Amino acid sequence: MAKDTKDETRKGSDFPRFWPACAGEFIGTFILVFFGVGAVNAAVVTGAQTGLWQVAVVWAIGVSLGIYSAAALSGAHINPAITLVAAVYDRFPLRLVVPYWVAQVAGAAVASLVLYAMFAEAIIELERQRGVLRGGPGSEISAMVFGEYFPNPAVYGTAEDAWRVVSLRSAFIAEVIGTAMLAFIVGAVTSDKNMARPPAGFVAVVIGIGVAAIISVVAPLTQAALNPARDFGPRLVSYFLGWGEIAIPGPRGGWFVVYIAGPLIGGLIGGGIQRLLHRLNVPPMGAPPETSKD
Repeated sequence: MAKDTKDETRKGSDFPRFWPACAGEFIGTFILVFFGVGAVNAAVVTGAQTGLWQVAVVWAIGVSLGIYSAAALSGAHINPAITLVAAVYDRFPLRLVVPYWVAQVAGAAVASLVLYAMFAEAIIELERQRGVLRGGPGSEISAMVFGEYFPNPAVYGTAEDAWRVVSLRSAFIAEVIGTAMLAFIVGAVTSDKNMARPPAGFVAVVIGIGVAAIISVVAPLTQAALNPARDFGPRLVSYFLGWGEIAIPGPRGGWFVVYIAGPLIGGLIGGGIQRLLHRLNVPPMGAPPETSKD
């Protein structure tokens, strides 16, 4: 009985409560997508941002603010890949995995609807200037403000000739590696075994900086999803707003493999490597060897 009571106490203290946790994931992902996808809207549709780094910096801010907003409620996963890592390696309750995923996708979708309400006329004007029919060939140039495409339409255009630049295999590898880097960084800066980890109040900022750095490398190839909810929520919205098959399954297919499976696999790889290295608990270079007290 004592053990059962202890286990129940642990569940109550260590694990988030269901509805507040789901609300936290919804709100945190909403904020992440509002600023991140909003920056993509502003850059592509209005030209407000010039250069990839400006967009990446706004993404960093959005990630940080999303974490700060959700941390006390849910632990601020705000990414299905991070939730999966927590479930596989950190004993995060399996019963919360799917609700977290649903809340994350819902937050991303609602943020996208808000952004469309703001940018709808500007998107229509972009399509008019580019001479594209929404849902028709080449309309990835406007759909990219929600879902993601490889190669990046803003860099390589939308003609089929551009498809030779980034194959399905290359896009998948890019998303796996990018998300593996993200999961490794998240694990490293939150591990109590890392003597160089930042103070708790700065963890979100460091993770945001890491996201900006990864985007700067990966985004020219795949627009850098690194987060299945960030892609699927906005992509689902664009499907119903008239982009249809350009959104799902996309002009060349592969969206599920690249933007859903890729980040989930990458998260498990990066999170697994980080935890393996920290479990080795190797003393830092130059540290004096431990001496026996016997």
